Amino acid sequence: MPFQFSLPTTSSFTFSSSFKSESHPSLPLNASTHRGVVRDALKKYKRLPPSSQGPNLPSVISNLNAYIPYALAIDAGLSDASHQGEEISVVQTSTPAIEWRPTISDNVVPGRETPRTKIQSLEYDLFFTLSTLGYAYTSLARASLHPLYVISGAPLSTQERTTAITTATKHLLDAASVHDYLARRAEALSTTPPCADIAQSTARAMASLALAEATLLAVLKDDPYPAVVVQDRNDNDREWMYKAPEIPKVRAHLFARLCLAAADHAAQASSLCQSIRGKGTSKLNDDLLRYLEDFRKTSRAKACRFFGIDAELSNQTGNALGWLRCGLQELGIEPKEAKKGLSLSRMKKDWSERREDKKIERGTNWGSDAGKLEETRVIEMLEAKWTKVNDTVYFPVFLYLVPIIIADDVQMLTQAIPPIATLLSSLPSGRDIHIIKPYQLPELSRQSLESMRTVPDRLDDYGGEQPSSDDEERTAVGTPVGAFPGTSNNYRNESTRSYY
Repeated sequence: MPFQFSLPTTSSFTFSSSFKSESHPSLPLNASTHRGVVRDALKKYKRLPPSSQGPNLPSVISNLNAYIPYALAIDAGLSDASHQGEEISVVQTSTPAIEWRPTISDNVVPGRETPRTKIQSLEYDLFFTLSTLGYAYTSLARASLHPLYVISGAPLSTQERTTAITTATKHLLDAASVHDYLARRAEALSTTPPCADIAQSTARAMASLALAEATLLAVLKDDPYPAVVVQDRNDNDREWMYKAPEIPKVRAHLFARLCLAAADHAAQASSLCQSIRGKGTSKLNDDLLRYLEDFRKTSRAKACRFFGIDAELSNQTGNALGWLRCGLQELGIEPKEAKKGLSLSRMKKDWSERREDKKIERGTNWGSDAGKLEETRVIEMLEAKWTKVNDTVYFPVFLYLVPIIIADDVQMLTQAIPPIATLLSSLPSGRDIHIIKPYQLPELSRQSLESMRTVPDRLDDYGGEQPSSDDEERTAVGTPVGAFPGTSNNYRNESTRSYY
């Protein structure tokens, strides 16, 4: 399941205050207008409850795609480059002062909102805008996958499940294309980025992460076991009364190599993120780093499970159980049979499962473990089933008719379980199924460029008088503890401090 990104917010900015175009005088005004719409959309999205943010994402993406061509046109005009066959001339009259609030950088003061980062370059403003677009695509993929894990409603049909996964895969590949473009664009920069959010290594890591998540979704689309586990926990499911879950044979070896490829991409992303050293906004937050490591472990555990399925299909139950134990070791879970009596870790795991189910129902911060809990449930289900098969004692039919049991005719179906280290050393290399396509930059039409050759008919002051979120937080006056609602003014003087 994709990482839960928070979309950055930005301050108001008028392009006419820092840029002037002789060839297209209305270009700065139009750019400011569309940027103001993006700012309002991001601010509105941030204030929505988590359950309402998903349906609002298409509007945010549409506004970002509408603003990006104007920013690219001004950027092309600064370098005297042609745009749609037209020469655009833009001159910088003053240093721009823009603020963006990072979302994946570390916070200097834990528990408080990350302060805004001041940037004085249109290039970095464009970097923040494009990275926000990538985060929005990933968030849209999360919203598409959320119904797959909800257990309070009716289970999804096979067609609905396939459609949701296909849609999420498309959004993740779009996000990977955006981040890959940012990483390539950053290669030409010689300046140090103001925060870790828009560093080149971060963009490269986010592209690898999105590709890893899309690769794992290719496996999830044809993997029946997670759906069986979710269906078993769904109280509204009535299919078990008349029909057993259908578990078709899967291309286990192929899926295992796809999972290993996803693990390799996640490991690359983790290495790139950990290479960013510093303090505060100069480094990435621990939640992202922890997610990348959990995603790598989950992908390797899935690969071990599919190798176990491949062995079980070949009637090698001992090897199959060995692969499942490899998967549990990758997840950091101790096998059940190694525990005797009460287990504190098992109680902690059960509590974590209930807490994760509540997060899924509320739609807040679910999947922060990168699917470790879901994969643990699947492996433990298969382990219980295959252990029962492996411990079976076979009696020939004629022994049921003869009162004397001949020990030589009794066959033990138990197979030896190979060591974990031996199996892990035989893991093959991964295999990719997706490639990151080049990002197609949105461009202004020739008609739009022609219309901006006229002199603007109004001032460039869109959003200039509206308070930012920081201003609203500073001017907000909280109610004193114990005060009756509506009487906060009686407890404060002109300095907004409590009288006591």
